[in-house]
Amino acid sequence: MRILLVEDDADLAEVVTLGLRNESYAVDLARSHAEAEELLRVYDYDVGCFDLGLPDGDGLDLIRRLGVDSDLRRPRRMLALTARDGVVDRVAGLDAGADDYLVKPFDFAELVARLRALTRRDDASGSTLRVGDLTLDVAAHQAWRSGAALDLTAREYALLRYFMHHPDRVLSTEDLLEHVWDANADPFTSSVRVILSRLRRKLGEPDPIETIVGAGYRLRGLS
Repeated sequence: MRILLVEDDADLAEVVTLGLRNESYAVDLARSHAEAEELLRVYDYDVGCFDLGLPDGDGLDLIRRLGVDSDLRRPRRMLALTARDGVVDRVAGLDAGADDYLVKPFDFAELVARLRALTRRDDASGSTLRVGDLTLDVAAHQAWRSGAALDLTAREYALLRYFMHHPDRVLSTEDLLEHVWDANADPFTSSVRVILSRLRRKLGEPDPIETIVGAGYRLRGLS
């Protein structure tokens, strides 16, 4: 899952960014309205987390624009992060287009739980994903094959999670870079191939990930 974090507080931004990356999320950070717009013109995001008090504008204005400006790519889900804790403020955030509203200061565990809840709205499987003999518990951050626990790195886990969200769909290298890596990833490196090779070794035989020559990769459902 790829997340855009729009936050101008340097300390909070660093803590949240590092924490989310440790949870196997790809995170791009914008510290202003303008930086967020630059990223939203180029990348697709699964979730956008928007601080409302930005140095060059109100985050609510940016959330509103995402619903009408065709030059900006609206994240699938949006979470407002703000110190404004009044009922009127929360209503304004939701009416502007945010899917959820989290008041500062917040506990990091609650932020992660809300992100999981937001993504479940588009996924009927809830917090547990199952594809063939593969099982992944998003909340517990664990994966198994045929009941045996898989020892995965954060990036391997994130890659498997993305495949399991899209079973039997051909995913190109560009798709994987877009949703599993962040904006710092070099599209010309062999990073996807290397991490995918490691993941396949850990998944074992038979290999559930099929290479589609010239198109990408597909996770097959195995019985």
